[in-house]
Amino acid sequence: MTALHTGGCRCGAVRFMADAEPIRSSYCHCSDCRKATGAPVTAFVGFEQDAVVFEGEARRSFRNGRMERSFCGVCGSPLDYRDDGLPGNIYVYLGVMNEPERFAPTLHAFESERLSFLKVDDELPRFDRFSVER
Repeated sequence: MTALHTGGCRCGAVRFMADAEPIRSSYCHCSDCRKATGAPVTAFVGFEQDAVVFEGEARRSFRNGRMERSFCGVCGSPLDYRDDGLPGNIYVYLGVMNEPERFAPTLHAFESERLSFLKVDDELPRFDRFSVER
């Protein structure tokens, strides 16, 4: 695999690479993402799942309904999520990408759940709920 994009957890126990361009990059303001990451807003980049390969044996996952989120079992870094409603896609948290500045978000999802004190001054499209039909 020729890696176009790489990343990994804080401690280096889990690394990943993607050999394709992303399918989307977005902010999410939903409460589930906040709980999973501990951040007031989440940013992620999506790839076709077949384009992403993980290395290391520390990757763990947690399923909550149709969402499965993975994290490093050593340092706890959130890594990615998969949504059963979007089969074949994987969404990697921007913070674990080696070059996160390459993936500027293009929209806001779950704007209806955005924390009232969080002001993001941009002209990106905003969706009250999901930005992609499931």
